[in-house]
Amino acid sequence: MSQSESISLCLQAHKICRSIGAREIISDVSLNINKQEIFGFLGPSGSGKTTLIKILAGIDKATSGEITLLGTALPHLSMMKKIGYMAQSDALYHDLTAKENLDFFGSLFGLKGQHFMRRQREVLELVGLESHAKKMVQAYSGGMKRRLSLAIALIHEPEVLILDEPTVGIDPSLRLMIWNELYRLCRSGVTILLTTHVMDEAEKCHRLGMILDGRLIATGTPEELKQTARGTTMEEAFLYYGGIRK
Repeated sequence: MSQSESISLCLQAHKICRSIGAREIISDVSLNINKQEIFGFLGPSGSGKTTLIKILAGIDKATSGEITLLGTALPHLSMMKKIGYMAQSDALYHDLTAKENLDFFGSLFGLKGQHFMRRQREVLELVGLESHAKKMVQAYSGGMKRRLSLAIALIHEPEVLILDEPTVGIDPSLRLMIWNELYRLCRSGVTILLTTHVMDEAEKCHRLGMILDGRLIATGTPEELKQTARGTTMEEAFLYYGGIRK
């Protein structure tokens, strides 16, 4: 790999495997993700998407293989401040308000002062929760909790944003607003990895990795994948690469 190619890469994964006992959850996954791109992992529930992105975030450890993120081998504690991670299950304190949750998680990243206050206002406005900032999270709907989880992932302005099913339970108008913000973040220098099983969301990604039974079965832009599969939809492309014929 040339020096210029290395500089343009955000993440490199080489032969990643993850097993629990005799069961292999992730099998021999290798891929490169460029800086300033939105890379989506598309696959059905139970395909291994969540396990894979936890490994790529340094939260879980691969059984074998190597991962380099922004030039540092993972897992590595120093990288946590450079990553914003939004889990599929909301990790929130329900007996605190949204603002108090942001206060707590922001303090973990050393945020304080006027900059932190401004940042709280920005992320709450982005996810449409500015008028609910002082409401207890236990009173939030499922969609509101997802929105707060996204705000927390963004609070410290990470270089890499890793989102597991970020728009599940969010209404269409707010989902469009969030995608517009993801594109803006990407243009500003942020690299975004996300998982989805929704085909129209997959179309919004710059590139995709299709996951089936813990294997990476195809990578490319949405248009490249559809053209190779001789299909007109992402669903047709996924069935093609998965060896499933109508």
